[in-house]
Amino acid sequence: MTKPVMDAAEAVAPIFDGATVMISGFGGSGAPIELVHALIDQGAKGLTVVNNNAGTGMVGLAALIREGRVDKVICSYPRTSDARAFTERYLAGEIALELVPQGVLAERIRAAGAGMPAFYTRTAAGTELAEGKEQREIDGVLYVMERWLKADFALVKADCADLAGNLTYRLSARNFAPIMCMAADTAIVQAREIVPMGGVDPAVVVTPGIFVDRLVKVAAPAQEELLVNAGASYP
Repeated sequence: MTKPVMDAAEAVAPIFDGATVMISGFGGSGAPIELVHALIDQGAKGLTVVNNNAGTGMVGLAALIREGRVDKVICSYPRTSDARAFTERYLAGEIALELVPQGVLAERIRAAGAGMPAFYTRTAAGTELAEGKEQREIDGVLYVMERWLKADFALVKADCADLAGNLTYRLSARNFAPIMCMAADTAIVQAREIVPMGGVDPAVVVTPGIFVDRLVKVAAPAQEELLVNAGASYP
Protein backbone atom coordinates (compact mmCIF):
# COMPACT_ATOMS: atom_id res chain seq x y z
CA MET A 1 0.00 0.00 0.00
CA THR A 2 1.39 3.38 -0.97
CA LYS A 3 1.33 6.27 1.48
CA PRO A 4 -0.05 9.67 0.51
CA VAL A 5 2.54 12.28 -0.47
CA MET A 6 1.45 15.83 0.25
CA ASP A 7 2.79 19.24 1.17
CA ALA A 8 3.54 20.11 4.78
CA ALA A 9 0.41 22.22 5.29
CA GLU A 10 -1.88 19.41 4.13
CA ALA A 11 0.02 16.83 6.18
CA VAL A 12 -0.41 18.64 9.51
CA ALA A 13 -3.98 19.79 8.84
CA PRO A 14 -5.59 16.99 10.98
CA ILE A 15 -3.69 17.98 14.15
CA PHE A 16 -6.39 19.18 16.53
CA ASP A 17 -6.44 21.48 19.55
CA GLY A 18 -5.30 19.61 22.65
CA ALA A 19 -3.47 16.89 20.71
CA THR A 20 -0.35 15.14 21.99
CA VAL A 21 2.41 15.52 19.42
CA MET A 22 5.77 13.76 19.45
CA ILE A 23 8.53 15.63 17.62
CA SER A 24 11.74 13.83 16.70
CA GLY A 25 15.15 15.35 17.30
CA PHE A 26 18.09 15.32 19.67
CA GLY A 27 18.79 19.01 19.90
CA GLY A 28 18.65 20.05 16.27
CA SER A 29 19.70 16.67 14.89
CA GLY A 30 16.68 15.12 13.25
CA ALA A 31 14.33 17.98 14.11
CA PRO A 32 11.57 18.28 11.44
CA ILE A 33 11.72 22.07 11.25
CA GLU A 34 9.51 22.36 8.16
CA LEU A 35 6.69 20.26 9.68
CA VAL A 36 6.81 22.22 12.95
CA HIS A 37 6.64 25.52 11.09
CA ALA A 38 3.68 24.19 9.12
CA LEU A 39 2.02 23.35 12.45
CA ILE A 40 2.57 26.94 13.61
CA ASP A 41 0.87 28.18 10.44
CA GLN A 42 -1.97 25.65 10.93
CA GLY A 43 -2.84 27.15 14.32
CA ALA A 44 -3.56 24.17 16.59
CA LYS A 45 -3.23 25.10 20.26
CA GLY A 46 -3.35 23.53 23.70
CA LEU A 47 -0.81 20.95 22.55
CA THR A 48 1.20 18.53 24.66
CA VAL A 49 4.60 18.08 23.03
CA VAL A 50 6.94 15.14 23.60
CA ASN A 51 10.52 15.94 22.63
CA ASN A 52 13.98 15.37 24.05
CA ASN A 53 14.30 19.07 24.90
CA ALA A 54 12.15 22.20 24.97
CA GLY A 55 13.42 23.98 21.88
CA THR A 56 16.25 26.36 21.11
CA GLY A 57 16.36 29.89 19.75
CA MET A 58 13.29 31.21 17.95
CA VAL A 59 12.61 28.48 15.38
CA GLY A 60 11.07 25.01 15.34
CA LEU A 61 9.71 23.81 18.69
CA ALA A 62 10.86 27.01 20.41
CA ALA A 63 8.79 29.05 17.97
CA LEU A 64 5.77 26.81 18.56
CA ILE A 65 6.12 27.40 22.31
CA ARG A 66 6.68 31.15 21.88
CA GLU A 67 3.44 31.37 19.85
CA GLY A 68 1.56 30.00 22.86
CA ARG A 69 0.44 26.77 21.19
CA VAL A 70 1.91 24.38 23.76
CA ASP A 71 0.36 23.80 27.19
CA LYS A 72 2.72 21.05 28.33
CA VAL A 73 6.17 19.74 27.43
CA ILE A 74 7.30 16.20 28.26
CA CYS A 75 11.07 16.04 27.87
CA SER A 76 14.35 15.07 29.49
CA TYR A 77 16.37 18.24 28.99
CA PRO A 78 14.43 21.54 29.12
CA ARG A 79 17.36 23.88 29.80
CA THR A 80 19.38 24.12 26.60
CA SER A 81 21.71 27.10 26.24
CA ASP A 82 19.10 29.15 24.37
CA ALA A 83 15.73 27.82 25.56
CA ARG A 84 14.30 31.33 25.99
CA ALA A 85 10.78 30.61 24.78
CA PHE A 86 10.23 27.70 27.14
CA THR A 87 11.98 29.33 30.11
CA GLU A 88 9.96 32.54 29.86
CA ARG A 89 6.62 30.72 29.63
CA TYR A 90 7.52 28.26 32.37
CA LEU A 91 8.54 31.00 34.81
CA ALA A 92 5.30 32.84 33.97
CA GLY A 93 3.28 29.72 34.79
CA GLU A 94 2.05 29.48 31.21
CA ILE A 95 3.37 26.02 30.37
CA ALA A 96 3.67 22.76 32.30
CA LEU A 97 6.71 20.50 32.36
CA GLU A 98 6.92 16.75 32.90
CA LEU A 99 10.59 15.97 33.39
CA VAL A 100 11.54 12.41 32.41
CA PRO A 101 15.02 10.86 32.55
CA GLN A 102 16.22 10.42 28.98
CA GLY A 103 16.42 6.62 28.92
CA VAL A 104 13.01 6.36 30.58
CA LEU A 105 11.58 8.78 28.04
CA ALA A 106 12.81 6.60 25.18
CA GLU A 107 11.58 3.41 26.83
CA ARG A 108 8.14 4.87 27.60
CA ILE A 109 7.76 5.76 23.91
CA ARG A 110 9.09 2.38 22.79
CA ALA A 111 6.75 0.60 25.21
CA ALA A 112 3.75 2.32 23.67
CA GLY A 113 4.82 1.21 20.21
CA ALA A 114 5.31 -2.34 21.46
CA GLY A 115 1.95 -2.48 23.26
CA MET A 116 3.45 -2.60 26.77
CA PRO A 117 1.35 -0.39 29.10
CA ALA A 118 4.00 -0.15 31.83
CA PHE A 119 7.42 -1.35 32.99
CA TYR A 120 9.65 -1.16 36.07
CA THR A 121 12.96 0.69 36.18
CA ARG A 122 15.51 1.57 38.86
CA THR A 123 15.91 5.05 37.37
CA ALA A 124 14.49 7.71 39.72
CA ALA A 125 13.29 5.13 42.28
CA GLY A 126 13.17 6.74 45.71
CA THR A 127 13.51 10.28 44.30
CA GLU A 128 11.09 13.18 43.77
CA LEU A 129 10.55 12.04 40.17
CA ALA A 130 8.98 8.85 41.52
CA GLU A 131 6.46 10.61 43.76
CA GLY A 132 2.91 9.53 42.98
CA LYS A 133 4.08 6.48 41.06
CA GLU A 134 3.93 2.84 42.10
CA GLN A 135 7.23 1.61 43.53
CA ARG A 136 8.00 -2.03 44.22
CA GLU A 137 10.90 -3.92 45.72
CA ILE A 138 12.01 -6.79 43.50
CA ASP A 139 14.81 -9.09 44.69
CA GLY A 140 15.74 -6.53 47.31
CA VAL A 141 15.96 -3.57 44.90
CA LEU A 142 13.48 -0.69 44.67
CA TYR A 143 11.95 -0.06 41.25
CA VAL A 144 9.46 2.52 39.98
CA MET A 145 6.70 1.74 37.54
CA GLU A 146 6.60 3.91 34.42
CA ARG A 147 3.66 4.02 32.04
CA TRP A 148 3.83 3.95 28.28
CA LEU A 149 3.79 7.26 26.42
CA LYS A 150 1.46 7.50 23.43
CA ALA A 151 0.70 10.34 21.05
CA ASP A 152 -1.98 11.38 18.62
CA PHE A 153 0.62 12.48 16.07
CA ALA A 154 4.34 12.17 15.45
CA LEU A 155 6.31 14.67 13.36
CA VAL A 156 9.47 12.98 12.15
CA LYS A 157 12.43 13.81 9.93
CA ALA A 158 13.81 10.99 7.77
CA ASP A 159 16.44 10.95 5.06
CA CYS A 160 14.82 8.69 2.48
CA ALA A 161 11.35 7.18 2.16
CA ASP A 162 9.82 4.94 -0.45
CA LEU A 163 6.18 5.22 -1.39
CA ALA A 164 5.34 2.40 1.03
CA GLY A 165 6.61 4.59 3.87
CA ASN A 166 9.75 2.58 4.59
CA LEU A 167 12.29 4.98 6.10
CA THR A 168 16.02 5.45 6.48
CA TYR A 169 17.71 8.14 8.53
CA ARG A 170 21.00 10.01 8.31
CA LEU A 171 23.40 9.18 11.14
CA SER A 172 22.31 10.54 14.55
CA ALA A 173 19.24 12.21 13.02
CA ARG A 174 17.61 8.83 13.61
CA ASN A 175 17.41 9.32 17.44
CA PHE A 176 13.79 9.11 18.69
CA ALA A 177 12.16 9.02 15.24
CA PRO A 178 11.62 5.23 14.80
CA ILE A 179 9.96 4.73 18.18
CA MET A 180 7.86 7.89 17.79
CA CYS A 181 6.47 6.55 14.51
CA MET A 182 5.46 3.39 16.39
CA ALA A 183 3.90 5.19 19.37
CA ALA A 184 1.69 7.67 17.49
CA ASP A 185 -1.73 7.14 15.96
CA THR A 186 -0.62 9.15 12.91
CA ALA A 187 3.03 9.44 11.88
CA ILE A 188 3.78 12.37 9.57
CA VAL A 189 7.23 12.13 7.99
CA GLN A 190 9.26 14.66 6.07
CA ALA A 191 11.95 13.06 3.93
CA ARG A 192 14.76 14.54 1.86
CA GLU A 193 14.04 12.02 -0.86
CA ILE A 194 10.98 9.94 -1.75
CA VAL A 195 11.63 7.03 -4.10
CA PRO A 196 9.36 4.49 -5.81
CA MET A 197 8.28 1.23 -4.20
CA GLY A 198 11.30 -1.03 -3.90
CA GLY A 199 13.68 1.92 -4.08
CA VAL A 200 14.97 1.34 -0.55
CA ASP A 201 17.02 -1.79 0.11
CA PRO A 202 14.96 -3.82 2.65
CA ALA A 203 18.19 -4.55 4.50
CA VAL A 204 18.65 -0.88 5.43
CA VAL A 205 15.04 0.00 6.31
CA VAL A 206 14.88 1.31 9.89
CA THR A 207 11.18 2.21 10.16
CA PRO A 208 8.84 -0.15 8.28
CA GLY A 209 6.12 1.58 6.31
CA ILE A 210 3.36 0.07 8.45
CA PHE A 211 4.19 2.73 11.07
CA VAL A 212 4.03 5.67 8.63
CA ASP A 213 0.87 7.46 7.51
CA ARG A 214 1.82 10.60 5.58
CA LEU A 215 4.87 11.64 3.57
CA VAL A 216 6.17 15.13 2.79
CA LYS A 217 9.16 15.74 0.53
CA VAL A 218 11.57 18.39 1.81
CA ALA A 219 14.51 18.19 -0.57
CA ALA A 220 16.68 20.70 1.29
CA PRO A 221 15.65 20.55 4.97
CA ALA A 222 16.76 23.31 7.32
CA GLN A 223 19.15 22.50 10.14
CA GLU A 224 18.08 23.95 13.48
CA GLU A 225 21.55 24.89 14.72
CA LEU A 226 22.29 26.86 11.55
CA LEU A 227 19.04 28.79 11.88
CA VAL A 228 19.69 29.51 15.55
CA ASN A 229 23.26 30.65 14.88
CA ALA A 230 21.97 32.94 12.14
CA GLY A 231 19.46 34.51 14.54
CA ALA A 232 16.49 33.26 12.51
CA SER A 233 12.96 33.55 13.85
CA TYR A 234 9.65 32.01 12.75
CA PRO A 235 7.16 33.20 11.64
